[in-house]
Amino acid sequence: MKALALISGGLDSSLAAYLVKIQGIEVIGINFRTPFCCCEAAKHGGCAAKDAVKFLKISLRMLPIGEEMLGIVKNPRFGYGQGLNPCIDCKIMMWEKAKKLMEEEGAKFLVSGEVVGQRPMSQRRRIIELIEKESGLEGKIVRPLSAKLLPPSLPEKEGWVRREDFLKIEGRSRKVQMALAQEIGLTHYPSPAGGCLLTDPGFSRRMKDLIEHKGDFSLKDIEVLKIGRHFRLDSGIKAIVGRNEEENKKLEFLLQGKECTLQVKGGKGALVVLEGECSEKDISDGASLAAFYSAHRQDKEVEVTWKNGESEGLVRVEPGKRGRML
Repeated sequence: MKALALISGGLDSSLAAYLVKIQGIEVIGINFRTPFCCCEAAKHGGCAAKDAVKFLKISLRMLPIGEEMLGIVKNPRFGYGQGLNPCIDCKIMMWEKAKKLMEEEGAKFLVSGEVVGQRPMSQRRRIIELIEKESGLEGKIVRPLSAKLLPPSLPEKEGWVRREDFLKIEGRSRKVQMALAQEIGLTHYPSPAGGCLLTDPGFSRRMKDLIEHKGDFSLKDIEVLKIGRHFRLDSGIKAIVGRNEEENKKLEFLLQGKECTLQVKGGKGALVVLEGECSEKDISDGASLAAFYSAHRQDKEVEVTWKNGESEGLVRVEPGKRGRML
């Protein structure tokens, strides 16, 4: 018998897949790739889900859902959490895609690492039932970590899996999970905090600003949101300030010279990018930011070069923060 397990790479999803696999079920992992992943492995260019399936010794299907996520973030049916996280809509969309893959693979059911009461928006009993119904998967999702606190799923009723071997974990504590992980030799897993940038207050603030000022934003715009310091100038133009040489290069790569760029004369210091059509005042304000985030912050006047398409020039400005920091 075959089952598909949603694998984030976190502790809970890994343990849930493990508890089903040891019952003799062939488990295939599914990982949904979104532009909002912020797990520890992703920060260093890795993938926590790939690390998890190595331990579990199962295969992994990775499905990109970036474009779908943009639509959900712009207009979620069930609203947002404390940040800009549309968790209920996101879960429904993921389960719908998992259902389709389950049918294609000939799998009998799905496996989730959800724990009752762990996430305030999406893991309450009533919401778990709502998500199952909306995704057309009533009774077809096994949740091994909290199974004994929930009505038996179809696989449990039919005896495909042994309900008595599952757990009854509830709430935000990870003590039981960590003890089980130690018992089975699972030693490397991400910190339980976060996982999604949309729950981060700072990123949510930038995201809200993007939605307000650019309704047709793209995946590239999301990548830019992750880089540097962001300011909204008095004119409404956004200024992005690279924090180091690596971020300067990322901004140049993502924008490919299509925006107005500024940097202190000599090319050392923060690269400032202005998005949109720039006025002389915008260039002056951007230059002040470039000067402020350079080694010349204490100088009374700093020379800053700017380039905007085929045009370029040099301005002398007083270093200082301009506009509103996002």
